[in-house]
Amino acid sequence: MNCEVAHERIVLAAYGELADDQIHELDRHLTTCNECRDEREQLLALKTLAGVHSVVEPNANLVARSRMRLEEALDALPPKRWYERWGDAVINNFGRLQAAPVAAALLLVAGIGAGSIGGYEVAQARSAHAAASTARAAVRTTVVPTAPADVASISSIVQQPNSEIVQVRYNEVVPRQVEGTLDDPAIRQLLMMASEDANSAGIRDDSVGLLAAECRAGHSCNPAGIRDALMVALRYDRNEGVREKALKGLESYVSEDMRVRDAVLEALLNDSDPRIRTEAINILEPVEADMTVRQVLSTVATSDQSPQIRNVSRQVLRRVPEFQ
Repeated sequence: MNCEVAHERIVLAAYGELADDQIHELDRHLTTCNECRDEREQLLALKTLAGVHSVVEPNANLVARSRMRLEEALDALPPKRWYERWGDAVINNFGRLQAAPVAAALLLVAGIGAGSIGGYEVAQARSAHAAASTARAAVRTTVVPTAPADVASISSIVQQPNSEIVQVRYNEVVPRQVEGTLDDPAIRQLLMMASEDANSAGIRDDSVGLLAAECRAGHSCNPAGIRDALMVALRYDRNEGVREKALKGLESYVSEDMRVRDAVLEALLNDSDPRIRTEAINILEPVEADMTVRQVLSTVATSDQSPQIRNVSRQVLRRVPEFQ
């Protein structure tokens, strides 16, 4: 991969628009190219700072009135009769034929033939796409060999006292359960599914708590597995307790994983709970000299609405030397 392609993919990756295989190719390139690595860091820093400034939403009444006026204007337009639409099409085609008689005629004939063939191919493609979707759905239901095939939801998670044995009760057509150690792939898969259970904050709290404990204990906490699940919970979970557990689980990785650092910075800037924001500042201590971290702390120290957050940020900035 050359640097020009890498720069394009860096932008797409920053906004979550890059495919997984291309992300892996980009990561391999960044391990050997300091220039592109600096480019990505600067872009992520800019993106994080841009998040400080809230987007001004238009007034709801203005949006509603605008939509009503647009609908009224569209309704007021008289619909064209079929022969009028046909006549417009003939005139447009005739104009094109006058401009280039032979080429236009050939293109018109070719277009008719291609349209017929294309329609057939589209129908075939749709059938193939539907079959592929069914196949992918079947594959997703068997992510790990020992995991259940059709998990509807997780109903409870219980860890046996003084043990790494975990019981996970889940729902299919009828409730079932499976048990195993925390390093069991099936147990981990179920815990990560439970961390996104929108119907039960308690289930999310239990699962994120166990996943975070695994990371804090130094067990396998892969970037593409448990660590991703914790970052999703930190960014999007509605429950403050779940977000706080996810934040603590990520603490050990803030200095080695740039994505974890950025997720913690987002929590500092955007979380609604002052306790979580204060904890985010504390967790950032190993990377306080980082340029992006200092920029965010400077912004928070001068413009945050919370006096407590402003004071804590100023204290950090005073004790950390300027980034060179």
